[in-house]
Amino acid sequence: MPTFRFIHSSDLHLGRRFSTYPEDIRGRLVEARHSAIDALAAAARDHEAGDIFIAGDLFDTETPSERVWRQALAAMGAAHELRWWIIPGNHDSLVAEALWKRFADEAPESVRIVDEPAPLEVAPGVSLLPSPVPSRFPGRDLTEWMSDCATPERHLRIGLAHGGVVTFGSEDDGRETIPIDRARTARLDYLALGDWHGFTKIADRTFYSGSPERDRFKHQGRGICLAVTISGRGTIPQIDKVETGRFSWLETELHLTPEQDAAQAFMTALPASGARRRNTLLRVLGSGWIRLPQREALEIAKEHASPEFAHFEFVDKELMTECVAEDLDEIAEGGALRVAAEALYEDARRDGANEFDRRVADAALSRLYGFVRGQAQ
Repeated sequence: MPTFRFIHSSDLHLGRRFSTYPEDIRGRLVEARHSAIDALAAAARDHEAGDIFIAGDLFDTETPSERVWRQALAAMGAAHELRWWIIPGNHDSLVAEALWKRFADEAPESVRIVDEPAPLEVAPGVSLLPSPVPSRFPGRDLTEWMSDCATPERHLRIGLAHGGVVTFGSEDDGRETIPIDRARTARLDYLALGDWHGFTKIADRTFYSGSPERDRFKHQGRGICLAVTISGRGTIPQIDKVETGRFSWLETELHLTPEQDAAQAFMTALPASGARRRNTLLRVLGSGWIRLPQREALEIAKEHASPEFAHFEFVDKELMTECVAEDLDEIAEGGALRVAAEALYEDARRDGANEFDRRVADAALSRLYGFVRGQAQ
């Protein structure tokens, strides 16, 4: 049989609202998810692939708005030379009967919702073994049927499924877990998985593509899809990562000590300056100890850098302020301000105090120092 090339993707989560993010970035993130459809089509054309397999969670919920699903359908239909094969995942399972019926009724011939676990000939000599998710918690391994499924002798066998290959103590006691060796036991040439949002190789023939557009700091960088080439039955697939994401999600650790120039260390930890920062969401995890003057300089550096990024967070729950007498003298050498500063300093370090109260006291002391210094200047 001829070489078969296709695109493996999953977890587009169209319609996700990003409600925990500020309004100025929320709309851009929503639009980027829709644009992932065009990015997948471009990846298919660039790699001479005629088929795109979506391994579940095309939508973020079982009830996406009509605007979301119809615009998605229009974008896929516009790439009319490509064939889209889509299985429902746990977020948009087959429980959403009304959604999938309307989607299928309006879909062009090139867009196919696969709603039954039965083999399909998707190209000459290629059988797809899909495992659509019937409900959010199916309570069983949905790929088990593949092992006993018969396909024409010389056909490539490609599995398409959504779920985990390891259990994390879930309520189903691992009943939903897909065996790591499913590709071997089901004689698959490739098993395309969805559910995990970051690229993961499970075995030579089993991969998670990850989401084509990242949606959290858990998975770093830009989203990708996989361009898969299978040259013949039993051969090891060639896997090429193709960047599709518009936004890069980065998280970096910054450990500080009183001996350091905190502002300079912070600036050094940032990704390279330039236009790419506009499409970068950055979270900096601060830890260690710094003095009040360093804290003030760090705050100024953060305020200067943050507008360059699409979104910026500095998490400082592990970063404490060390204070010496001369730092308190810069607030006040005596009087009510000095008493207040010393009280905050003691509260931030009192044995037995809960973490929240310590954090509040530490932040208040830093603000007081910055306020007094600003007044003096």
